[in-house]
Amino acid sequence: MEREAEGYKEQGNAFYIKKEYSEAFNYYTKAIDVCPKNASYYGNRAATLMMLSRYREALEDSQQAVRLDDTFVRGHLREGKCHLSLGNAMAASRCFQKVLELEPDNSQAQQELKNAESILEYERMAEIGFDKRDFRMVVFCMDRALESASACHRFKVLKAECLALLGRYPEAQSVASDILRMDATNGDALYVRGLCLYYEDCIDKAVQFFIQALRMAPDHEKARLACRNAKALKAKKEEGNRAFKEGNFEEAYDLYSEALTIDPNNIKTNAKLYCNRATVETVKICKNTNTEYH
Repeated sequence: MEREAEGYKEQGNAFYIKKEYSEAFNYYTKAIDVCPKNASYYGNRAATLMMLSRYREALEDSQQAVRLDDTFVRGHLREGKCHLSLGNAMAASRCFQKVLELEPDNSQAQQELKNAESILEYERMAEIGFDKRDFRMVVFCMDRALESASACHRFKVLKAECLALLGRYPEAQSVASDILRMDATNGDALYVRGLCLYYEDCIDKAVQFFIQALRMAPDHEKARLACRNAKALKAKKEEGNRAFKEGNFEEAYDLYSEALTIDPNNIKTNAKLYCNRATVETVKICKNTNTEYH
């Protein structure tokens, strides 16, 4: 059986060298099926999955490899790299430190440990930037972090949210859409899609995305707040329009003013509200002038 498994492994290696990773994956899987206790087979399949950008599956194989052999240096390295690609810098650091315990001079682990530390620093800077509403800083930090954590949806979503808050809607939509292509149930990405539509004054469509985000992630506070604001903004604006049409100009003015307090960040909708309120003022002035003239 071991000879059969080794044969499959060798075939897998041949395909791996030729960069035919799907075929390599199939043969490493056959080797594992024959000898499920061999750490190197899981390690090889993990390497193949990483080349296919299937990092979560690669992480599982790497973890299985080091469970079977705790001294398997390449297994720990691959586990760390998977964690890093997925944005789990703390977990990645632990893996690289384990490698350095086994091989203190391992230059790859030393470099990857520095990469993990850099990601943690960029995360810290991004958090400070977000709190200060310095969204350009957050986008910069996430771009740097994504150089090492290319598969981290969390970083991509934060970048997309900040792009939306900067008014860079096409870029934000593009990032969110990329995530949804890989994970159609990602509540954060659905929220960002909704946020872009909301800020572009497509409120009904935005609400649909916020509701979808809440369906996927019922505890998504940002989606809940945005949904509430969107509905309130639309309702208050419609009340103002109705009052204006009925000739209740004071009431219309007050309703538009109330709508303007709901979300100062929604520049497009608020611009329309300011315009509506100015129209009310103009009509009131004209009405008063006509009354005085007669």
